[in-house]
Amino acid sequence: MPPTARELASGPYPGAENLSLDRDGHTAVLTIDRPAKRNAMTAEMWAALPGVLAGPAADPAVRVLVVTGAGPSFCAGADIAGLLGGPDAQDPMAEVRAHNLAAQAALRAFPKPTVAMIRGHCIGGGVEIAASCDLRFADRSSVFGVTPSKVGIVYPPSSTRALVDLVGPATTKYLLFSGELLDADDALRTGLVDRLVEPADLEDEVRRFADVLAARSALTQRATKEIVAALTEGTDAEAVATPRYRETITAGELPEGVAAFAERRPPRFGWTG
Repeated sequence: MPPTARELASGPYPGAENLSLDRDGHTAVLTIDRPAKRNAMTAEMWAALPGVLAGPAADPAVRVLVVTGAGPSFCAGADIAGLLGGPDAQDPMAEVRAHNLAAQAALRAFPKPTVAMIRGHCIGGGVEIAASCDLRFADRSSVFGVTPSKVGIVYPPSSTRALVDLVGPATTKYLLFSGELLDADDALRTGLVDRLVEPADLEDEVRRFADVLAARSALTQRATKEIVAALTEGTDAEAVATPRYRETITAGELPEGVAAFAERRPPRFGWTG
C-alpha cells in the first residue's frame, strides 16, 4: 500500500492531511477531508494533490481511483480566504493558480480509471476536480456550479476545455456567464454527470462499478485513456493506439480475453503496467 496522506503530509507534501487516502480491495479512495469548510481546497491542498496521487498511480494493486468528499459535500471550491494571498501584488493568484492547474493535470494524467463520487456541493474547484476524473457518479443531493463571474476570475483554458468536452459550448457559457447552480437532474441532462442515483445507493453503486472496472483489462483501460486524450487534444491517436494494440498481444491480455470468452469464464487479466 502506498503511504497514507497523513504520512505524506509529514514529508514533502504539507496540506496532504486534508487529503485522506485509503484502499478498498483494488480501489484507492481519495477523500477531500475538510468537512467544516465543505471541503474547500486551500493552496496547500492543491499543491499536495499530485504527490498524493503518485502513490496509487504507481501501486500495481490499485486498479481504480475514487475521489470523494468527507461529510455531506464533495467540494465547495477553492478556499476564498487564501485566494489573493500570493506574494506577487500584480498577480496575487499566481501561486494558487499554478497549484490548481498542476493538481488538475495530475488527476487527468492518472493512468487508471478515475471516478468522482459526488454528493452535496460541487462548486468551482470541485467541478474542476470532478471534470478531471474520467467519470462522475452523483446522488440527488448534488448541486453544481462554476462561479468565476461572481468573483471576477478568468477561468483557465484547460478547465474551460474540460467543461466544453463534457457539456458543450452553450452549457459551458451558461455556467461561466451566470454562475448559476445546476441541480442533479440538470447535471445529468447536460452531461456533467454520468450516473445519478439515490443518496442511499451512491457508495454501493460506486463500489459495484469500481469492482467491474478492476475486473477488466487494465491495458485496454490505459489505452482508452491515452487514445481519448489524443483525440480530444488533436494529436495522433493512431500513434498511440498501434503500439498499445500490439502490447495487448505480447502481454497476453488479448489471448486471455478470447480464451475466457470461448470457455465462458471470467477473464484473468494480469497486466498492471
